[in-house]
Amino acid sequence: MRLKGKKVVSLVHHDFEDLELWYPILRLREEGAVVDLAGEKAEEEYIGKYGVPAKSDYSYSDIKGEEYDAILVPGGWAPDKIRRFPEVLSLLQHFEENKKPIGQICHAGWVLISAKILQGKKVTSTPGIRDDMENAGATWYDEAVVVDGHLVSSRRPPDLPDYMREFVKVIEQK
Repeated sequence: MRLKGKKVVSLVHHDFEDLELWYPILRLREEGAVVDLAGEKAEEEYIGKYGVPAKSDYSYSDIKGEEYDAILVPGGWAPDKIRRFPEVLSLLQHFEENKKPIGQICHAGWVLISAKILQGKKVTSTPGIRDDMENAGATWYDEAVVVDGHLVSSRRPPDLPDYMREFVKVIEQK
């Protein structure tokens, strides 16, 4: 129970990558963290790319960054929707300013790009958004996981064990 007493918020919207949402949530809960899901609306059911549902606990606007120790942004096509909410971008800026752990995988980098927090960062993502990440000022690496201080990024589902091993360490150290 390395993360007992820690609170993490995971963002969700339709067409999330099922494994990239649920695997991190379950790993963090196994380590004792409380993980809340925030979506466009509270108590809303969102469906992943492969049909797995996830019900939000809160709406994006309900979430206060100071109440959480870390944030997760899943991949899939959901990030293209998630990044359209100003309250999400403000939330990510809060985590960046306060050096709280931020986890992002696959297309989740789009949300960080829209929050304008990637300048000078070392990251990875799905290769399909490499140019977007670099155009936002990040240095991109084709590696399973890249840790740059409080920012932990990963490429795709096969990298989830490496991603979560590092994300848990980063949260534990904060």
